[in-house]
Amino acid sequence: MAVPKRKTSKSKTASRKAQNMKKPIARASSCSQCGAPAQPHHVCKSCGYYNGRQVLSVTTEE
Repeated sequence: MAVPKRKTSKSKTASRKAQNMKKPIARASSCSQCGAPAQPHHVCKSCGYYNGRQVLSVTTEE
């Protein structure tokens, strides 16, 4: 059975575990069509456009 020769230091353990921490959500950019805030690399929820073309047909309920 494999047994470590020396104790792993706290800083070594912490730096390894820091890679698994949740990264902050990317801040919302504005949609090129309607100007509403939209997540990068996602379809705009307000107009349905992605990368300059309409992907979803969005109906507005009033």
